[in-house]
Order: sequence, then C-alpha cells, then structure tokens
Amino acid sequence: MLLALAASITGVTQRVVEPMLPRLAEEFAVGVPAAAWVLTAFALAATGAQYFHGPLGDRFGKLRIVTWLMALSSIASVGCALSASLTAMMAWRFAAGLFGSGAMTLGMAHLADVVPRDERQPVLGRFIAGSISGQAVGPFVGGLLTDLVGWRWTFVLLAVSFAAVSAVLFSGTRAQWNKGPRSASAWMPPGRYLRIAARPEARRVLLLVLAEMFFFYGAFSFIGPMLHERFDLAFTLIGLVLAGFGIGGLLYSASVRVLLSRLGQRGCVLLGGLLGGLLFLAAAITPVWPLAILCTIGLGFSFYSVHNTLQTKASEMAPEARASGISLFSMAWAGGQAIGVAVMSAGIGLAGYAPMIALYGLGFAVVGLTVRRMLQRL
Repeated sequence: MLLALAASITGVTQRVVEPMLPRLAEEFAVGVPAAAWVLTAFALAATGAQYFHGPLGDRFGKLRIVTWLMALSSIASVGCALSASLTAMMAWRFAAGLFGSGAMTLGMAHLADVVPRDERQPVLGRFIAGSISGQAVGPFVGGLLTDLVGWRWTFVLLAVSFAAVSAVLFSGTRAQWNKGPRSASAWMPPGRYLRIAARPEARRVLLLVLAEMFFFYGAFSFIGPMLHERFDLAFTLIGLVLAGFGIGGLLYSASVRVLLSRLGQRGCVLLGGLLGGLLFLAAAITPVWPLAILCTIGLGFSFYSVHNTLQTKASEMAPEARASGISLFSMAWAGGQAIGVAVMSAGIGLAGYAPMIALYGLGFAVVGLTVRRMLQRL
C-alpha cells in the first residue's frame, strides 16, 4: 500500500507537465516542441538513474532507497517552481527524473521478491494501479492549477506531497529496511548489467519495451498540445482529457485476472496493440474534442494490456539481482520515452500533429503484434 502511494505521486509528477506545455512555451517565449524538451529531460534522467537505483536497492534495501528518493524529489519540485528560464526548468525536471523514477522500479522488485512467480502478474497489475492513479490525476491537476493559480504552484504542491509521502514511508517501513535479500556490494559493476542484457530473453524484452515507449509515449505526450491548437481548449479541459489514460489503466487493473483467464497473455497484447493503433488514429482526426476523452481512456487500457505482460517478463530477467534487472528494464522504458518525444518534436515541425500521432499509433500496433509473436521467447 505504501509503495503504491509512492508510485502514485511519481505518476503525478511524470504526467503533470503535459497539459501545461503551451503555457510553459508562452512563459519562456519558445514554441511547444522546444518546451517539450522539459519532458525529454525528465525521461533522460529517469533512464540514467536506473543504473544506480537497482544496485542501491539490492544493497541497502528497496524500501529504504524509495523513502530517501521521495525526499529528494520534494527538493527537485521546489526547484521547478522557482525556475526563471527554460534551461533551469529542464535542469530541475532532470533532477526530478533522477529521483522520482525509483519508486515504480524498486516497488516492482520488492513485490517480485515476496510474490511467487505464478501469482505475480495480477499482483503487479494491482500495484501499478498506484502509478496509474497518479498518471490519471497528474494531467488534470496540472491543467487545473495552471488555469487557477499558475504552473509554479503546481510544483509547490508536488513538493509538499513528496515530503509527506517520504515521511509516511519512513514511519511505516523503517522497521523493514534491514530485511529481505541483499546484494553483497554497494555498486553494481557495468559487467553485471551487460551480463543481464546478454541473455537473449532479456535483450528481447528490453528492445520491445524501448519500442513500446518510443511509439506510445511519443504520441500521447502531444495529444494535449494538439487539442489546444485545434480547439483552443482551456488547460483544465486538456488535463481532463489526458486523465482518461489513467482511467483506462485502472479499468485494465480491475479486469486483469479476467482478461488473462479468457485471452491469455497473447490475446491481451494483441488486443492492446491493435486497439491502441486505432485509437491514436481516432484521436488524430477527431472532429470534436469530447471524443478525445474516449480515445485516451481506451489508450490507457491498451497500453497496460501490452505493458503489464512486458513488466512480468522483466521481473524474471535476473532473479539473482532482481532490482538491477528491473532497473535495466526501466532504463529501456524511460529511454524509449525520451527518444520518442524528441523524434516526435522534430516530426511535428515537418508534418504537423495529426499525421505524426497517427504514424506513431501504427508503430504501437506493430509492437503489440511483435510481442504476441515473440512471447514464448521472452
């Protein structure tokens, strides 16, 4: 429960910037694609930070490290609130990505330590409901507060929330900090990561999640700016539309046992990939903005139908150093986001929002089909 709380506030900080991108562009006198580098900075930091999060969790205890990362995330959020330039904002969002990206990784690793393999996918599905909840309210909170009190106060409230979560974790988990499996060394040498990545099954999982995040997050991050440009929506409404992603994710989390029993993993990833591709196309061409809410709800469901299976496969990439294995998975996950957003930003300048979102949607559908075909080799 406490780890889900940490994952929830992490989900908020990951998604809170998306609806405020047009306002940040105005504030710092740049275009929206340039302002989107704030998203890329967070994702790049989250990618690199996983190199350290896993080994630290394996050595010092996963619950201990999550607690301290939440405290450091509070400081990074204060820095975002005080940013006087886009460069400063990017730097503090980079710091937020460094510290805020550990809760999901180490939470998954902790659950994989204590939950048997055959029971793990539904448990992980429920755990990610915490992150999904944060991602659901993150865009809405960002849009609402940007309209009401300005984007800076959004980060002030995030700072307070991170501090509170850190205090609750300290109080609730400190007695468990010295329990559970531990690695013998404080740092994980690069060779250990290379040995994990050298395993064929692990390499396939890593490449698939990289492609999944490239296409999905690269497209989804620009649905809000597209709606603002096309329909001149208020930031609160943009946040409400984007919050549909979290609702769809929660629908998946609530139905994961039934879906697995009826469709199996192959059926889930096929459904998610094809449905996601169609919904990105629908969002790109929608003539009225309320239809975009249905699209984002469906996209949340579609994404987790694919991603939850990859998460489960990742939990078995390195059972002897599970946090490090999942950290490697998270590096690919965050790296796909960073590269996808950067390439999408360039593509929008050349072709516009709708063609690029539709193209990325097709790419996500191909990823779903590929996961289904390769599932027995993961």
